[in-house]
Amino acid sequence: MKTIALIGPTASGKSDLALQAAAVTGARILSLDSLSIYKGIDIVSAKPTPEERGEIIHYGIDVLTPDRPFDVTTFVDLYRQAHADCKAAGVPLIIVGGTSFYLKVLFEGISETPMTDESTREKVAEMLQEQPNAYGLLQRIDPDYMARIDTNDRYRTEKMLTIYLQTGIPPSEWFAAHPPEPLLVDAPLFAIDLPRELLRERIALRTRKMIASGLIDEVARLEQRYGRAPNPMKAIGIIEVLAYLDGKMTKEEMTQQIITHTAQLAKRQQTFNRNQFAQQTLLPYEALLEPIISALSD
Repeated sequence: MKTIALIGPTASGKSDLALQAAAVTGARILSLDSLSIYKGIDIVSAKPTPEERGEIIHYGIDVLTPDRPFDVTTFVDLYRQAHADCKAAGVPLIIVGGTSFYLKVLFEGISETPMTDESTREKVAEMLQEQPNAYGLLQRIDPDYMARIDTNDRYRTEKMLTIYLQTGIPPSEWFAAHPPEPLLVDAPLFAIDLPRELLRERIALRTRKMIASGLIDEVARLEQRYGRAPNPMKAIGIIEVLAYLDGKMTKEEMTQQIITHTAQLAKRQQTFNRNQFAQQTLLPYEALLEPIISALSD
């Protein structure tokens, strides 16, 4: 079964390119995007619409409601499901998305965690009611490892506490005994090369298109249903609209803020992709479709 990965900064055209390649090769698409995974976050995530997706099967889109937390293991599970389904169907898989950290995990692997029983989960929940004490316990038993984790990082504290209570050994010893194994092997990696000035133009155009398509109404509906506490409600494109709805800025100021913050995100994505993926085929958008189709068809 052929698998390729496609990366690039936000607004570079990754989804369109993946859809074109899938239409030619019969591939399915796995989205590695931290917003597209949420139901109802449609415009701000720039996820392909149902009409754009057509008959092409997608994974990683509309999986969770915005009030549900997730972590990288969610995407690992989605990859495993997509890989198994594509292998069974005899079709290729295109992995595409702007959250390249998840792709890095697929290439490098992730350490398995122990199966937990109900009593452990109950004990963890009880101890986390006093998170500083739970963190302090872990700090005493595994000081070097916990030095990497912020005192207020509830999610990672919970994960480490679960490992310790279930196994009786410090997390560092568990991970040393269960090193990560790559999940994605020999998958060609393609990257979109886009000049910064052109990317900025695309970001500005997409932002104004989002607003014209109902971005403000979408964010208002999300706030009414889920409030502002869930993590996705702090995403670029949402936080600025909320400030506009609060009367803190004009509509044009909101628009410019979204453009600026998205451009800053794109720059960080480009830096991450350049530094973290040594082997990649970096080409302009218009030159990538043919080699991607070739890689999926070989």
